[in-house]
Amino acid sequence: MTATDARAGGLPEVSISEDGPVRHLHLGTPWVQGSMNLRQPYALELEYVQRMMGWMLLAPDLDDAVQGHAMQLGLGAGALTKFCCKQVGMCTTAIELNPQVLAVCRHWFRLPEDGPTLRVVLADAAEEIRREEWLGTVDALQVDLYDHEAAAPVLDSTAFYADCRRLLTAHGVMSVNLFGRSSSYTRSLARMGEAFGARALWAFKPTREGNTVVLAERAPTRPSREALAARAEEIRQRWGLPAPQWLKWLKPVEK
Repeated sequence: MTATDARAGGLPEVSISEDGPVRHLHLGTPWVQGSMNLRQPYALELEYVQRMMGWMLLAPDLDDAVQGHAMQLGLGAGALTKFCCKQVGMCTTAIELNPQVLAVCRHWFRLPEDGPTLRVVLADAAEEIRREEWLGTVDALQVDLYDHEAAAPVLDSTAFYADCRRLLTAHGVMSVNLFGRSSSYTRSLARMGEAFGARALWAFKPTREGNTVVLAERAPTRPSREALAARAEEIRQRWGLPAPQWLKWLKPVEK
């Protein structure tokens, strides 16, 4: 089902499809760029998107962190933006290049209008995150930037990840989705390591679909497995995320 049949500024056509109770967003190809369960529109449907909330495991004080600022680079179907704003209650900013994506999210994916705790900025993320107003303000940065072919991250340089690091508060954490037929996980990880330091990186094992979520801390920590288990259970109880299972798949990149 096509949600809009016009291309804006050379950007791909945005369309949606439905599979039972699940609605998917596409950018001119069959590749799924985001999903929503119509019965639970503010829940996180996809496994890798749930893991993008893995930053919660590493926040030194979770209560302080969830009263802070979450930012998404790439809106997708708005799942993380809605979850951070509506479920967690964070002040939330999303940066999205394609105005069609925003329009479709508002009409088809229950994304609320901008308000005191939600703002969607239509801009090139690479340029927007260099603006002075954002530096040092983000507690949870979630990066999921893919073109319509879903072949590789659109922004994946050492300089880009260094810019991301400058967005973070002293104890902020970045979550990045690495997926693509032509992307190199090792290369992307090395670039993140150059920007953050290898000890700052944690990586999940890939999902069945091939998505690998990497976490990068502004200030490296090494919480004990006991502390991580306690935090995971707290996340499960408060937000219904399968965080205890995450610990089976999440490891520091550098021991």
